[in-house]
Amino acid sequence: MSTPHSKTKDVADLAIVGGGAAGLAAAICAGEAVPQPGVGNIVVLDGARSIGAKVLVSGGGRCNVTHDVVTPADYFGNRRIIKNVLASFPVERTVAWFASMGVALKREETGKLFPVTDKARTVLKALMDRCRQLDIGIRPDHRVTAIDRIGESGFVLRHSHGVLHATKVILATGGRSVPKSGSDGSGFELARRLGHHVTATVPALVPLVIDDRLFHGSLSGLSQEVELTTTVEGKVVDVRAGSLLWTHFGLSGPVVMDASRFWTLATQRGESVHVHGNFLPGLNQEQARAWLLEHMREHPRRSLANTLANRLPQRFVDAVLRHFGCDSQTSMGQVSRNTRDTVLGALTRFEFPIVRDRGWNYAEVTAGGIPLEEIDYRTMESKLVPGLYLIGEMLDCDGRIGGFNFQWAWTTGRLAGRAGGSVVARRMPPGDRQGCGED
Repeated sequence: MSTPHSKTKDVADLAIVGGGAAGLAAAICAGEAVPQPGVGNIVVLDGARSIGAKVLVSGGGRCNVTHDVVTPADYFGNRRIIKNVLASFPVERTVAWFASMGVALKREETGKLFPVTDKARTVLKALMDRCRQLDIGIRPDHRVTAIDRIGESGFVLRHSHGVLHATKVILATGGRSVPKSGSDGSGFELARRLGHHVTATVPALVPLVIDDRLFHGSLSGLSQEVELTTTVEGKVVDVRAGSLLWTHFGLSGPVVMDASRFWTLATQRGESVHVHGNFLPGLNQEQARAWLLEHMREHPRRSLANTLANRLPQRFVDAVLRHFGCDSQTSMGQVSRNTRDTVLGALTRFEFPIVRDRGWNYAEVTAGGIPLEEIDYRTMESKLVPGLYLIGEMLDCDGRIGGFNFQWAWTTGRLAGRAGGSVVARRMPPGDRQGCGED
């Protein structure tokens, strides 16, 4: 299946740059668009020595393939375009597509869909096996360094082992997250040289590091529900509730990962950004005050710490009271107004002293990229460079945690693969086409 390393020129009908989730989906759908396997020349060039490293590490090594309900509201970017892209490949067809490759998926309580084997390698093996069946040329360790358009005849791709001439090209190099997997942002420069714009890119779905003078170290490993509010230049830009995970470096967990893009984007722009936590989600400050006063009346002898621990984790209660200098053993009947206000502020509007995000090595996805307005959402073909397709994480679209970014990868890969594969099919004798992910 793989082509030996060579310094000679070769020719392909379709070259796919990047062998991650989107690239492999594109390769399969392109291969299935031709009348029969092996007809036409479709190749995947990837800079890494092994294909699919990012798939293997996703979802804690289990690969969160998609989500049971996917809507444009689960993504950030031009939602009108996102809606049209997603409509082309609904979740049920995605599930059927994986089933056709021998990968059964299961739904977890969160709505996330994983392979029943709980192994990401199951997903990668299925994708690679399907490429093999379709005679797709997979070329690892072929880093593409330049792409030039040659009039109407196609493209010349320069890579670490020579030169490739291709009629059409699909760029699927990923963003900048987990650069050791190969998605180091180099694809953005390839697109930029071909005439595309690239918006500012920042880590998204990334843990946040907080000032080491806070008490997070003593809470490492503790998970609790919280409502996070992010303000930029004094304006609320995001409010969301979910599970927060305290770590030795700061904050993680789904709600933090989802909110992180707003902090990283604002910081990149040099704007003032603050993230506050309400550890009594569902209660505003006045409702929390009423709750506390009720306990003061009904249980005046109960200690402040025990009262709060009825609703919050004991470790968290002890750490917060200690941090704000409140005596945890004070009976509720003896709690002063000043202490009460301090506790209420700490529990309903706690400002996290964030100093930085944890960086690209720990980010699950990239926010920013090539504007969706520069592609045709029906085919993912560039509006600026005919014959060039742009898919996956390269585009200015990022989803929340839960399988949404993989759904974007499969969907954009399918659209580009079917369109790119059509150039091969048109030159071949008529025949039955298999159709990627068709009903």
